[in-house]
Amino acid sequence: MQMCRRVTEYMFEKKAEDVVIADLEGLSSAADFFVICTATSDMHAKAIADNVEDRLAQEGAKLHHKEGHQSLKWVLLDYVDVIVHVFQKDARSFYDLERLWGDAKFTKVRDTAGRA
Repeated sequence: MQMCRRVTEYMFEKKAEDVVIADLEGLSSAADFFVICTATSDMHAKAIADNVEDRLAQEGAKLHHKEGHQSLKWVLLDYVDVIVHVFQKDARSFYDLERLWGDAKFTKVRDTAGRA
């Protein structure tokens, strides 16, 4: 969960919207947590994903797999226990992970650093 909190901070540094953490422990063998956010454009999605990837790399976190950096509608960063999802609004509505993983516990995260 500590890594999830750091990921949300790195998302908020780039003004991510609608940030949530999904607790999948006991529900999935793929990951323990999803961290999901919304970006407002291709450039915004790239900035958020790049910031998360760069900041976690500085901490020594190993990126297992990455998808979506070409289309930028849905960027996925797989850190094994934590999977980061950066969606543009239409893609987030279409894939609706919150509904698909309805048994998970979802926690909405607010930016506590007071960024505008």
